[in-house]
Amino acid sequence: MSIWTRITEALSALTAGEGLSAVFDRLRSPPERSVAFTIAVIALGAKMAKADGLVTRDEVTAFREVFQIAEGDQDGAARVFNLARQDVAGFEEYARRIATMFDDQPEMLHDLMEGLFHIAMADGTYHPNENAFLEDVAAIFRMDEEEFASLKARFVPDSSPLPRTVLGIGPNATLEEARKAWRRLVRENHPDALVARGLPEEAIKMAEKRMIDINRAWETISGKHA
Repeated sequence: MSIWTRITEALSALTAGEGLSAVFDRLRSPPERSVAFTIAVIALGAKMAKADGLVTRDEVTAFREVFQIAEGDQDGAARVFNLARQDVAGFEEYARRIATMFDDQPEMLHDLMEGLFHIAMADGTYHPNENAFLEDVAAIFRMDEEEFASLKARFVPDSSPLPRTVLGIGPNATLEEARKAWRRLVRENHPDALVARGLPEEAIKMAEKRMIDINRAWETISGKHA
């Protein structure tokens, strides 16, 4: 059974008058969490799309890149997107429910934020309203400033080219501290680790870019000490 079939089943369970946010209270344990994760990225992405005033074709393409949506599954993804856009609940309500769902897996919230950054940058522009939206979501997720800065450095051109920011270490960190941070990130972002913590297989391709950025940052730092 594909994840999109499971998503359709989850949406069908909504009773008349229930908003999409009710789904998050019902998908709190594995394997349903992978369904919840996918719905969460699409739902928050839809709310973010309203932040900059329009939904572009590039943003729709970005959803497909994150989740590799097959042609036959596009209707299911579109339904989630439209439900989120029409839901009277604000993005803060979504974010709070999602934060509660993954309170024992903060790394999943990091994965979710990464998907949102990817969608935000799909049209090549980082809109101030998108930045405000992502900062607010990150605050609800209790993501620290260094972690947010690391994500922003990887996705937003000219925001911070510093490789130390990508690795989440301070400017005075030693080479050994940088090595430890790099190794930890490589270990945490191995595909097997992502699958183990419930990240949908459809979204794991995002980790490929993440690993390129992490390794490039380490090569830059270690090369300077060669």
